[in-house]
Amino acid sequence: MILAVTAAIALVVALVLGGGAAPLLVGDPGDAIRWGLPIARTVNNIGAALMIGPMVLALFALRAGEKSFDTAMDAASIGAAVFTVSSAATGFLTFLAAFNPQISLEQQFGEQLGRFLLALPLGQAWLITTIMGAAVTILAFAWRSWTPTLFTAIIALAALLPMATQGHSGELSGHVVAVNSILLHTIGAAVWLGGLMLLVILRLSGGVDEKHLVSRYSSLAIAAFFVVAVSGVVRSTVGLGSWDALWSPYGLIIVAKAVLLSAMGLLGAWYRTRLIPKLETERASNRFWMLVLGEVALMGLASGAAAALARTPPPVGDTAAVRQTPAEILTRSPLPPEFTLDKWFTGWDIDILWLLAAILGAFFYLAGVWRLHRRGDRWPIHRTVSWMLGLLLLVWVTCGPINLYQEYLFSVHMLGHMILSMAIPLLLVSGAPITLALRSIHKRDDGTRGGREWILWAVHSPFSRVVTHPFVAAGIFIGSLWAFYFTDLVRWSMYEHLGHEWMIIHFLISGYLFVMSLVGIDPVPYRLPYPGRLITLIAVMAMHAFFGMAIMMQEGLMVAEWFGSMGRTWGPTPMFDQYVGGGIAWSVGEIPTLILAITVAIQWSRDDTKVQRRRDRHADRTGEAELEEYNAKLAALAEKDAREAAR
Repeated sequence: MILAVTAAIALVVALVLGGGAAPLLVGDPGDAIRWGLPIARTVNNIGAALMIGPMVLALFALRAGEKSFDTAMDAASIGAAVFTVSSAATGFLTFLAAFNPQISLEQQFGEQLGRFLLALPLGQAWLITTIMGAAVTILAFAWRSWTPTLFTAIIALAALLPMATQGHSGELSGHVVAVNSILLHTIGAAVWLGGLMLLVILRLSGGVDEKHLVSRYSSLAIAAFFVVAVSGVVRSTVGLGSWDALWSPYGLIIVAKAVLLSAMGLLGAWYRTRLIPKLETERASNRFWMLVLGEVALMGLASGAAAALARTPPPVGDTAAVRQTPAEILTRSPLPPEFTLDKWFTGWDIDILWLLAAILGAFFYLAGVWRLHRRGDRWPIHRTVSWMLGLLLLVWVTCGPINLYQEYLFSVHMLGHMILSMAIPLLLVSGAPITLALRSIHKRDDGTRGGREWILWAVHSPFSRVVTHPFVAAGIFIGSLWAFYFTDLVRWSMYEHLGHEWMIIHFLISGYLFVMSLVGIDPVPYRLPYPGRLITLIAVMAMHAFFGMAIMMQEGLMVAEWFGSMGRTWGPTPMFDQYVGGGIAWSVGEIPTLILAITVAIQWSRDDTKVQRRRDRHADRTGEAELEEYNAKLAALAEKDAREAAR
């Protein structure tokens, strides 16, 4: 009730202030639709939080099979139902607001609605969201064990992807930054708010270990707060464009959200440091839950303001109604300046998704190293250096000149691909993150699953046994090259933002699995002997070189309507640029492979040395007992042969 009331208050105030529900000069759909759409979107955001937050908290803090876990899944199912109904309502109201049709039971109205849902991207997005929400509603109600709940949570998170493309994000010049920021912001807020609502529900139902549950939720809330804060700052920067725009209605709503976020952060810091350690006392427990109700109220205000912000036009950032250049038509961004030498160091195109992933990867890795240090254990410095270099290289590829020019030059695109699939995995695997996590994360003994337990589950799962097998990993690694560039997958990665992000994730993971199967020290179900590793690597090198030559020998331009239609007046011609890209795959791409071969050879040599030392130590301990026993056995055989010969 507190959440609904505060959300409604913030929604009304922000809509009035920002003009999000003001009558349109042309084609006004009416008050009911102008006010109904943001209301439905507010309910949709709250439903998404109640759908995702309880499942995430259950997977991290509760024990499957107990009443509290079932309660969390019931809450998630109800939240998914609310999310489904509100998604359908939002999609329908969006159709009415965009086309202002005459509502009727006639066939013409049904045909218009059908075309909107099936032919237009906006309608397709809400249709897919509604269907996925319905699936989560059923699955969350039916499945109550660990693994099915994990898959249900993944589907629920994926249901937010179409939502990220809504609002003004698809019309801003910084389209990629806006979409990724909204996606991260929505996920972080859902985990944060949904987990808090589950805490209240479990408190009312009773029968839960309060201190451990709150402490574990607090850890999730800190990570969610960081994601929400960073993504919110980035999204606001794109929408505002300048400090002067901060005083516009759009900017004032952002300021209000920032104040609310800061208040919730301070509140969370207060009860994490002061109250959670004292929850055993009744006074501290009562004060804590009073603060939780205050945080729920603040989150309601933030949810209402966020829904109103989606209906408020930003002061800058909208692209022109008619795009002037081919590059703007294809990429929604102006053609960058000529790719000169200095651009390798000064060119930046930030992808907030990967920048945030690198920051979190560095933080958790260093936190693990520090925990080992405090415990008196040592962690090799070269592994820490390797991991950090890998993350820096990942940021440079996904946020630097490679990302800036990969849409315009096939050669740059291929260079980024080679680094993602070969150079970065080599550095990350050398950091041994799984081994560090298993050594530094505390083991749980209460039947719940924390980070260590989920990592062990993933390592020993049947799926992991398949994809980490050396032959399977090598097949995925080399087969992906051919499947990606000689099918429409490469075209999908150029035209669709989701395809571009999928490309980065896929090649990063496929390269990581292949490198880990050869030189990694992290635990995997099976590794080939060293001769088999070298043979596999040589075969992959040959296929990789053949792939590069196949690109170089292409007589036609790949994705010609893209790379051949940018209107570039600088740089090589598209065909010669493609030839250079094939040369990069053939030559530059072999450098990490050569390093891999050297690493395998060194590990083989060290392994032989260790085996020989182990044998020597055993011989020293036993006084050459095995050798003397063997010699005595030979002498006995010789004496037996001599007796036989004498007879």
